[in-house]
Order: sequence, then C-alpha cells, then structure tokens
Amino acid sequence: MKKILFTFLVLFAIGITSCRKSSSDLNIKQYDNQQIQNYISANGLSGMERDTTGGDTTGIYYKIIDQGKGPALNYPDVISYVYKMNSFDGKYTVQDTVLNHGYSVLGHMVPSGVQIAIHNLLKYRGGKMRVLVPSHLGYGLAGFGTGSTTLANGRLAGNQCLDFTIYVVYDQTKYDDLVIQNYMTANSLTGYTKVTEGPDSGLYYKITAVGTGAQVNINSTVQANYVAKLMNNTVFDDHSSITASFSDLGGGSITKGFADGMLLTKSGDGGISMLIPSRLAYSTSGISGSIPVNACLRFDVTNITITQ
Repeated sequence: MKKILFTFLVLFAIGITSCRKSSSDLNIKQYDNQQIQNYISANGLSGMERDTTGGDTTGIYYKIIDQGKGPALNYPDVISYVYKMNSFDGKYTVQDTVLNHGYSVLGHMVPSGVQIAIHNLLKYRGGKMRVLVPSHLGYGLAGFGTGSTTLANGRLAGNQCLDFTIYVVYDQTKYDDLVIQNYMTANSLTGYTKVTEGPDSGLYYKITAVGTGAQVNINSTVQANYVAKLMNNTVFDDHSSITASFSDLGGGSITKGFADGMLLTKSGDGGISMLIPSRLAYSTSGISGSIPVNACLRFDVTNITITQ
C-alpha cells in the first residue's frame, strides 16, 4: 500500500511540474500582442496606434482613416456598416464589400473587438478605420465557421488575430448613390437617367428597347425575361418568360424599385435596365444566402409584353 501511495505521489508531483509554466511562457494577451507586432512589421503598416482607453487593456491596434462627422455612436444604436477582413495567417479572407454588409445593434456586434473599436475609437457615423483585433477579442480558441482550416476560407482557425477595415454608414441614401455611380464607372455604363424626385428617387434606369405597344400600368399583367445581379455582377436571379400581375410585381418577391421601373416601359418587346438603391430593393432585410442587407441591385429586363 505504501509503495502504491508513493508511486501516486511521484506521478502527481511530475504532473504538477509539467503543467507549471516557465518564465518564458506567454499568456494569451502577450501572445496576441506579439502576433500583432510581427504582423505590423511584416506588412509595413504605419500609423497603427495601441488602444489605451480604459487602461490599455484591450490589446487592439487601430488607425482612423476617416473620423466621420455623423452623430456619436452608442451601444444601443442600430448601425449599417461595410467591411473587409482577413486572418493574420491569410487563410481566411472576406474582401468583397458588395457582400460584406452588416446591419445590427452596435452592442450585439461580433466579434467583440470590432464592437469595442467602433464604440471607443471610431466613435462617429460616417467614420472608417482599420483595426487589428487580438484573438481573445476575436473568435478565440474555437475559431469560426466549418470545414478545414487548411483550405482558403474553409474555417477561421483558433487563436487567429484579425485585420478589419470597417466603414460605418452615416447616410444610406448617399452611400447607395455612390455605390451605383462607382458601379457604372467600373462597368462603363452610360445613358442612364436618375430619378431625382418622388418615392422612386435614386433609381437609375435606361430604356434598352422601346416597345411598340401600350404603356405598362398598375393594372397590367406582364410577361418578360430578366436577369438580376448584385453590384459585383453576381447573378442571383434569372427568369425567362415570367408572368405576373402588376400587383404581384409590387409584392414581397419583387422589389419596389423593379415594379416602379416597369411603369416606365411599354409592351411589345420593350426592355429596361435598372440600377436600384437598397431602400427600393430588399433594404435592411436582404435575402439570406443570396442578397446582403442594404444591397443595391441591377435588373436587366427584356421582351416585355402586356398579356392582359
């Protein structure tokens, strides 16, 4: 019995000793700070400041690109924002600001490091910042997503610090108009007319084929083909010979901007291209898996015919 007890005590002592950290071991905050310093150096980043609000405890590094001139931000505020992000190891990256739209209560944003940075450092709507988020304020040990961490964008590995660039929208209408104008420039689109007054203001349209028949009106039932795209030209809907009454066109399945744009067309193989701001599209709801919140859309409609 004594021999068994002695053996147990020896093993217990060895276990305690093996679990004891040496003076060179790092805690997670020290580890994160080392990773951030290495990342700043390796990527030649300048102007990055350490967050010292609240006693220099967060470990966040940041750079204000535009402080913003909108109202001050508080945790209960609902904010619209766009962002880019990559993990420090480069294996997880989301860079398309057409897709990376958010709309949420500031105090509910994840990861918590971004929430803290927006509230304490960016402070105002209309502001833009770059922020290096330590892993303990990111997705921690568990990481994020599904799949393999060895595949690009498969899953964010645990203990990864994050590099965010984030813009908090002040005026969604003005932001949407800028998005549409940039899209037209990037895609060499010309000949569009902007609606500047009334409930459809902000809609851009171009009659691509003048129909030979009657004007579409709110009592019309129409048949047409259309292709719908995001502003990165990703097709999210493609219909051939869709038939619907105008009341259906104004319903939940088709956007208000699309329905109202159809009033500008004529039957008899008419056609129209529409660039629709988010408030006339799916606004703050979006469609899960295909259309982000606050997304501007493009619709190209052809072969418009009034069937009754």
